[in-house]
Amino acid sequence: MVSLSTEFSGFTPSQEDLLHHWHSLRQGLCLPHREDLDPGAIRVHLSAISIVEVDPLGDVRFRLAGSALRDILGREMRGRRISELDKTISEMWSLGLSSALDQLRPVGGLIERDTDCHAWLRLPLHSASGSALVLCHDALLPKERFRQDRRSESHNQLGASHTLAA
Repeated sequence: MVSLSTEFSGFTPSQEDLLHHWHSLRQGLCLPHREDLDPGAIRVHLSAISIVEVDPLGDVRFRLAGSALRDILGREMRGRRISELDKTISEMWSLGLSSALDQLRPVGGLIERDTDCHAWLRLPLHSASGSALVLCHDALLPKERFRQDRRSESHNQLGASHTLAA
């Protein structure tokens, strides 16, 4: 199962923390700048964070890649292009990135795999150059832990809605 959400408060506590930090850096309707990010405020999440740059022609390169991304993708991605990934993975990454950049707001999703779940978040950043920047958060969760979190969340947030698409 692949889920996509464009109006949500986060699937995990880590995503909630990053969303809160991202929103706190916004100046009115403006996107936060990369320079505004406070590594100290998000240090517990740094291993799962990457920053990608999308050039005007649509080429995507990982500028920064946390160690958790290596665990998910099976290789170091810093300085590498998204096109170097398997076609299916590359297309999923491109979908999340383009959605965040087109809407200029956070986008997150969940990819259920055989033994775990890949929770992902894409946060667009302001860039003065011709390229776009996106702060990404990617984490693997044991399936059972994710199901427990979602069950307790559904009991605590009656009436809350998430926009999901496969």
